[in-house]
Amino acid sequence: MKLLSPLDVRHATAPSRVLFGPHETNLGRHRTPSAAHTAYYERRAAGGSGIVVIEEASVHPSDWPYERSLLASSCATGWPAIGDACNRHGALVLAAIGHSGGQGTSHWSQRELWAPSPVPEVATREVPKAMEGCDIDEVVAGFGEATRLAVAAGLDGVEVNAGQFSLIRQFLSGLTNQRGDEYGTDRSLFARRVLTEVRSAAGECIVALRLCVDEMAPWAGIVAEAGAALAVEFAPFVDLLTVVRGSIYTAWATQPDGHVAPGFGIDLARQVRTALEVAGHTGLPVIAQGSIVEPSQAEWAIESGAADGVEMTRAQLADADLVAKVRAGQPERVRPCILCNQTCKVRDNRSPIVTCVVDPRTGHELDDPAEPVEADVSMAEGRGVTGTTDDLGGAVDRARAGGRITIVGAGVAGMECARVAALRGYDVRVIERSPRAGGVAIAAAQGAQRNRLSAIGEWLEAECVRLGVTFSFSHTATPVDMVATVVLATGGADGPLPFSVDDDGVVHHAAAVLSGLSLPQGAVAVWDPIAGPIAISVAERLAADGRAVTFITPDLLVGEKLSITGDLAPSQNRLHGAGITLVKRALVRRVTATAVQVEDRFSGMTSEIEAVAMIACGHRVPDQTLGDDDALRIGDAVAPRTIHEAILEGRRAAMALRR
Repeated sequence: MKLLSPLDVRHATAPSRVLFGPHETNLGRHRTPSAAHTAYYERRAAGGSGIVVIEEASVHPSDWPYERSLLASSCATGWPAIGDACNRHGALVLAAIGHSGGQGTSHWSQRELWAPSPVPEVATREVPKAMEGCDIDEVVAGFGEATRLAVAAGLDGVEVNAGQFSLIRQFLSGLTNQRGDEYGTDRSLFARRVLTEVRSAAGECIVALRLCVDEMAPWAGIVAEAGAALAVEFAPFVDLLTVVRGSIYTAWATQPDGHVAPGFGIDLARQVRTALEVAGHTGLPVIAQGSIVEPSQAEWAIESGAADGVEMTRAQLADADLVAKVRAGQPERVRPCILCNQTCKVRDNRSPIVTCVVDPRTGHELDDPAEPVEADVSMAEGRGVTGTTDDLGGAVDRARAGGRITIVGAGVAGMECARVAALRGYDVRVIERSPRAGGVAIAAAQGAQRNRLSAIGEWLEAECVRLGVTFSFSHTATPVDMVATVVLATGGADGPLPFSVDDDGVVHHAAAVLSGLSLPQGAVAVWDPIAGPIAISVAERLAADGRAVTFITPDLLVGEKLSITGDLAPSQNRLHGAGITLVKRALVRRVTATAVQVEDRFSGMTSEIEAVAMIACGHRVPDQTLGDDDALRIGDAVAPRTIHEAILEGRRAAMALRR
């Protein structure tokens, strides 16, 4: 596979064409990389990543975009450790350097933002200061000094950010650069000054560029043709080019969730690569970015000539060993990225540690112990190696001398517990009352454009089967089944309704509707007291089926929690485009056979919404039909939350088992 072949970058060679791109982690301490950073990046390098780009460091003190962001002048002690750790596995290591400009915040610096022009930041509405000549000179010098520090730290080079959240892109764009001086008449002047300074400071080390070639705002922003021309203009300065998209008005577009098809940036990369070839820059490697999470699509992007390499950042959050598994001929064993953005998009004021819904150890490499690898199962228990050896060099011990465990529930919590317990040498049986595995995730995957949610359940089931876990489907657990160590992963149940329902009123819960429950013909209402993704996906699915849908929320904004995943603005566009009626700040009081009665939460005024059925998308409660006090409960059986908590608790339960 070309994906696994070496990639020459200037005077260095990456062992694969897979890049682990820069992203916020909140692992920093006092604006410098921490030991947690080192473990985090080394895990991806050990898994086969060819190029690791460290989280962006600000090149000037005026830029403090989030609480735990890095500052280049403070990275002299943290960068060398990361470089040494990753280089040991053959990966090239670059320090991302940049300045967020007007897309930053004054929360932490307690000083004004710097930008080309006083254009308010879209999310915070904060107006930045228009940079003066001396400010520009300081930032340009800061890029040079950051590069010298990275080189002195032993890194292989730097990556200059001219993509999302970057001052350089803001100078390049008519959206944000409204200056009347030479930096306005020649919008690429600032970028050229920065790249000239960085190129000089880097010497023979790598200079990479992350360049936005489409701001998705054609009225004044950079469009694809102009972006390709910029790539040609900057080519003489750089050794590697990563093609991205997005602007101040489309901050979500660089890392969208699963509503945007994977690989959306491949055609942009192809356009840029073609422009470079026409201009004679055939030796400049181009990296495609944009929700590339499947090895097959990554291979196609390279094989088809769209790019020389691919950025697979979220895919390697989901599976740090992605490249190693593909290299071993086992791509089906790669843990899937479900493109949910729920725990890996962490640039917000909560400052959560980056992690992954499907691999909760991501970001917690120093906190959570690694699950056993199959080569360690027999050695860890002091037994001789028996059974079969897989292509990764591990041994699956089929003797199961570790003891027996029964898990009730084949949702993601139960299957993760089963998988890890099997890796630890246990003889595992999973009992599931339904005819298939996956639990509530299977129902959620039936929502509009949520199909990737089913992938993690399918992967867990396949891994469990491969490890010898026994499944008993369509079976209700009985006392006879409780003779071994028992873990209850029985999931959740529909919660109570805070409104009255007439005898002839029709109310169904979201899971039942998504699972295919038939509804009466006519208009329906969707009630959302949670402000998350489920109700919106239900409404979109029903509207796509031709239903007249009214969406009811007590909040001032529909789906406000989607701001965390980056889907808030896109979801509003989809809802309006589907013709769904939005009723906000409304409390549901009664459901009749033909209507839903609501009360305005502020004025107290009541009204009726025509609907033959209500779909309740409210909170769930733990399913405690099995009341074994001695059993360990995990996931929704403790408290209904998300896939992340379910998998995390399943893994922790398996790791805590004692014989």
